[in-house]
Amino acid sequence: MKKYNLITASLLTLGLTACGAQNTSTDNENIAAQVKSAPGAPGAEPFWAYAGKTGIGTSFEEYKNGQYSDSAATGNVSKVWFSIAKGMITETMFGLIHQAQIKDMQFIVTGKDFTVTEADDLDVTIDYLYKDEQGRPLSLAYKVTSTDKQGRFSLEKHIFTDPDTQTLFVRSVFNTQLEGLKAYVNVNPYINNNGLGDFAKTTEQGLVAWEGDNYLTLQSSSPFKAQTVGFTGESDGISSLKTTQAISNQYTNTGDASGNVNMLAELGDISNNTTFDLALSFGNTQQQSMQHGEQSLAKGYKAVLDHYNGKGDELGWQDYIQSIEPLASMVEQTADNGKLLYTSAMVLKAQEDKTHAGALIASLSNPWGETVSAKEGSTGYKAVWVRDFYQVAMAFMALGDTATAKTAFEYLEKVQVNSNTPGNNGDTGWFLQKTHVDGELEWVGVQLDQTAMPIMLAWKLHKANVLSDDELKSWYGKMLKPAADFLVDGGLAKILWNDTQITPPATQQERWEEQEGYSPSTTAAIVAGLITASDIATLSGDDKNAKRYLETAKKYNSEIESQMFTTKGNLKSENTDGEYFIRIGQDTDANSDTKINANNGREGFNKKQILDGGFLELVRYGVRGANDESIVKTLPEYDDETLDDNLQVKYSFSFEDGTGTFAGYRRYGNDGYGEDEVTGTNYAEGGANTPGQRGRVWPFFTGERGHYEIAAANASKTLNDTKQADIRNSYVKGLEQFANEGMMLPEQVWDGVGVNKAGYELGEGTNSATPLAWTHAEYVKLVRSLSDKQVWDYYPVVEKALK
Repeated sequence: MKKYNLITASLLTLGLTACGAQNTSTDNENIAAQVKSAPGAPGAEPFWAYAGKTGIGTSFEEYKNGQYSDSAATGNVSKVWFSIAKGMITETMFGLIHQAQIKDMQFIVTGKDFTVTEADDLDVTIDYLYKDEQGRPLSLAYKVTSTDKQGRFSLEKHIFTDPDTQTLFVRSVFNTQLEGLKAYVNVNPYINNNGLGDFAKTTEQGLVAWEGDNYLTLQSSSPFKAQTVGFTGESDGISSLKTTQAISNQYTNTGDASGNVNMLAELGDISNNTTFDLALSFGNTQQQSMQHGEQSLAKGYKAVLDHYNGKGDELGWQDYIQSIEPLASMVEQTADNGKLLYTSAMVLKAQEDKTHAGALIASLSNPWGETVSAKEGSTGYKAVWVRDFYQVAMAFMALGDTATAKTAFEYLEKVQVNSNTPGNNGDTGWFLQKTHVDGELEWVGVQLDQTAMPIMLAWKLHKANVLSDDELKSWYGKMLKPAADFLVDGGLAKILWNDTQITPPATQQERWEEQEGYSPSTTAAIVAGLITASDIATLSGDDKNAKRYLETAKKYNSEIESQMFTTKGNLKSENTDGEYFIRIGQDTDANSDTKINANNGREGFNKKQILDGGFLELVRYGVRGANDESIVKTLPEYDDETLDDNLQVKYSFSFEDGTGTFAGYRRYGNDGYGEDEVTGTNYAEGGANTPGQRGRVWPFFTGERGHYEIAAANASKTLNDTKQADIRNSYVKGLEQFANEGMMLPEQVWDGVGVNKAGYELGEGTNSATPLAWTHAEYVKLVRSLSDKQVWDYYPVVEKALK
């Protein structure tokens, strides 16, 4: 687009006034002299924000025929998502769910001799603005309270989006007993999902930033007292605020140069209960963006919040919660009276794209964001992995939200490899490793569990009468048969960097995307996928393939122990007898001494030394009984806390409320996907892996272990009220304890091992990714399983076929 030229004549074209400078001077100066371009392009190197979110949000929108669409009846679909970390508003997305538009938005307070930013160390609490009498959230609207450690002021922020516009609405309420304090607001735009290439300017209506045809504006219900734009770390105005408690230079634009820009505005003097309402709005033109903000501010705080919440006749989050019929009975199996359950339902729904309905992402975060470069666009976890996707779709089924589950299933066609997949020169039928929500390829490894799970989901949807016979038959021909054929025949994966012959059940990557070979968790999904495919093929009149799928599943099943259950294990502990499931092996002899590949900075180990919980998936799906010998023999090793720390998987946690000890598990021994235990630095900080990197405890394994306990109790016919209470107070409550103050469940939590550079509390979510959709989904499914007294992901057709 045409860049801004610094000439006085451009004042009219750009709608600029000397608003910022004019408000700090009464001199009758020449306006042209006050039009100043900020120096210092491109500004500081950009990085993403902290990934441990304590809140996320977006407006709840309603499907029309399984899709989101603008209409006269429902108005525009709001496509704005926000996140909160360390008390600050962080990455806020507009358009597609991965398209971040800002890094952060923070407030600043100055006094006579001090300046405090929200990025400083304030005391922060977070709560929900709209709750029921039991304290359960009814919407994803937040109240964040930040208090100066010296007691000079407090700031309360109310954060939500406007369902009718593309606007983030922020109310800030300041309280202070001191005189002479001023409040400011600062926004660091990352337009179009990167931290460079942006322009910014001041206008009479407010602040504007843009890149190409992506615009954002910041407006206030009361005119800014002063405003400036500049380049982050160079001319952003924050340095002068910190040193002089005033904006020394006011720049009206960033000139011809683009970069990492910054917008700063003075809100005004503060005292007790001083309130400012702000609109951060988005559009594809400056006019659109401005209009969205103006409309939201004109409606006002209460009207926008009521609509967001779903009060009265307006459709909002409360309507979604009330539509979830199983919630009432499920609450009885929670240990917190349903608080995390209500939150999880909304968090899962909030992590769906609204342009591509049904596109369920892994997390609204960029892992270890503040040390990850934002020079170029990155989806982080704001993308589709079919495995995570399956977990979330099954959680929607558990909640009774069959509409979202069905729309999600139908979306999967977009991420299956076919003859039209860009760059594909190989075989078809398998599902892509990781894609953008619009289907754009990102990672292209073959993970056979991700090819099996859409078949399993289809079977579940049909059994629940969500997919009719005719719909299932149609999907069998379009999507499910090609997937099942690939699970039987394998084929050549030849796309982008990948040029690999796949021979099932050996997978190119297992569920941790790091190793090839024979994996218990992957094989469990393959066997379940083929048996459900056989059942679907029979319904579709394809008896020949029904028989082929079933025979292949039985063959794979018969080889599980010989390929993956070692009887000559070499783990050293009093609790191991040398017989257990390994994580993965790259040959077909479970007793061989082959090494698995080095990964994430960790050297490769003998495969018999590496445990993980993947064997529990065999029980979950019905491939093995809970009391089968190979399963029971593996439990002591899996639960062994006396193993060498690097090989240990289970860790016990005690929390401040003194209500007990709870189990947590790492992905596997020798995991390197986490903070460095020697230096305390983030994962791959500086762009390279380090030998000391150590994967931490992942809370959803607590749910997986709880699911096994349900299956085991059923197998021994002991799932009575006492046993239910025991599982609820051990595994359900354990997951609840891992949630942060905003009730977001993390990917990983601090396990107390190594240098703690970030100062994490034991059991606190690290900076990997929070909230993780898979963790919330596992919690929802565990509660539903306990409520039903049956594992939710269990496939009776699988168990029956393998008897």
